[in-house]
Amino acid sequence: MAPFLAYEDKGEASPSALPLVLVHGHPFDRTMWRPQVTAFAASRRVIAPDLRGYGASPVVPGLTPLSVFAEDIAALLDDLGVRDVVLAGLSMGGQIAMEYYRLFPDRVRGLVLADTFPTAETDEGRRTRNAMADRLLREGMGGYADEVLYRMVAPYADAEVAAHVHRMMTATDPEGAAAALRGRAERPDYNDLLTRVAVPALVVVGADDEYTPVADAEAMHAALPDSVLQVIDGAAHLPNLERPDAFNKALEDFLARLN
Repeated sequence: MAPFLAYEDKGEASPSALPLVLVHGHPFDRTMWRPQVTAFAASRRVIAPDLRGYGASPVVPGLTPLSVFAEDIAALLDDLGVRDVVLAGLSMGGQIAMEYYRLFPDRVRGLVLADTFPTAETDEGRRTRNAMADRLLREGMGGYADEVLYRMVAPYADAEVAAHVHRMMTATDPEGAAAALRGRAERPDYNDLLTRVAVPALVVVGADDEYTPVADAEAMHAALPDSVLQVIDGAAHLPNLERPDAFNKALEDFLARLN
């Protein structure tokens, strides 16, 4: 049985506005979506879970495949009586969103893929992710968080945003983070899946994202049959936090089309 996920569930269900489900990245938690929950709960139901191993959700050591994250979200939505949704994910959350669409395509009415990429891991990438999992278990999250902070957000990011991102990373349980890294190392390739996505999609990327550069977003946009691409200037890997107004405008326009 899936662990009970901690989550935010804000706003009122509306017959004219699909529920919005927000899937966070690694190594963060649901508070990374605070600007979006605040903005969109005024007009629709917004659900933002903590993935297993993150935030206030249970920690399950070992290896957590993307399919398990996706099944957890489906189980949570079942518990909440929610079926059709707009599903948005950033970074690892975007890969979980792709996996969710692979498993439950009839439950997704719109797909938002932010600062993510669809390709399977390389042999070198698998070694790197597994080595990082070992390091986090050995050393904890602090050193890693210090090293990657100004790749997660741009060096010019607002100091409060950078501090929030750093807090999320250092608060993550190393066992949960390591399990996710090992699972991502074994992820499938979603490139062919993207060509068969039968719902509208929004692809978003920070203009200065080093992890998933604009070229990756352009390739996803080209593969998806019905998609919009939005590049957010003045942001790196977390444009929803770095430039929330611009990110929210892109998402608002996309949701208006689906409504």
